[in-house]
Amino acid sequence: MRLAALTLAALFVAALTARAQVQVDLSMKRSLFISYEPILATITITNLSGNPLLLADSGHNKWFGLQVETFDGRPIPPVGGDYVNPPVELGPQQKISRTVNLAPLFPVSEFGGYRLKATVFSQQNNRFYTSPSLNFEVTDGKVLWQKPVGVPEGSPGGGTTRLVSVLSHRLAQSTQLYIRIEDKQAGIVYCTHQLGRFMTFGAPNILLDIQNKIHILQNTSPKNFIYSKIGLNGEVLERKSFNEFSSRPELRRGSDGSVVVVGGQPYDPSAPKPEQSLPSLHDRPVPLPTPAVKSKPEDKRPEHLLTR
Repeated sequence: MRLAALTLAALFVAALTARAQVQVDLSMKRSLFISYEPILATITITNLSGNPLLLADSGHNKWFGLQVETFDGRPIPPVGGDYVNPPVELGPQQKISRTVNLAPLFPVSEFGGYRLKATVFSQQNNRFYTSPSLNFEVTDGKVLWQKPVGVPEGSPGGGTTRLVSVLSHRLAQSTQLYIRIEDKQAGIVYCTHQLGRFMTFGAPNILLDIQNKIHILQNTSPKNFIYSKIGLNGEVLERKSFNEFSSRPELRRGSDGSVVVVGGQPYDPSAPKPEQSLPSLHDRPVPLPTPAVKSKPEDKRPEHLLTR
């Protein structure tokens, strides 16, 4: 009995030592995603072996891989398993971080919950190192606007039809606005872009120009707006920020079929705010004039409140 306990303890210590040689961590900025949008995961690999570490593919063993499964344990195979990882050399205590988009790598567009793990194989140690699992969920948003739109002749995909959908999606801290462009007949999703924060008390302003490019003006805060111009193949052609300085901005179609933003004032949200100088003694308010009225003896404040 004692020997078995010592053996288990030794195996446990050996496992901890092996796991400590290479640390694999996973992180996501959020765990709730809309279907077909980019699902970004950051993998960090730290060399804790105390020696230089070469990570390279060896035969059938890829030095880096991802595993995705549903919450009920059903594995999700990758879209393409034939890939090559460039070798990486890490010095002692050195780490690397890479951000991976899961959407094109795994079929995770179906609604539901998923579990993600990252695995690193070290040929030097002949061991696999696995990260703690990370959960994420894929849902769909609420359709605010949807329209089938033809692609003009002469443009890429000319003569085909795109289904353009503008959706809102409630996240933990805010409601976000999305645009999705797809070819239902061909089964192609060209984009699912997150356009930014959206205030739900009003509908976004959406217009198509003469070339069927999509123009969207959304209210991000009580006096701030974002304007987006999106092509039918999912390309973001223009993005601008406006505020309601003297008038409220709105989309307006011109006589030539173009769409422009009228009103408001464009601004750069990333520009530093102007510094505010501290008040000086010269900024003191001018004293109010005193009335030229003689005070009467009975108006004099008593030295003691109980004497009058």
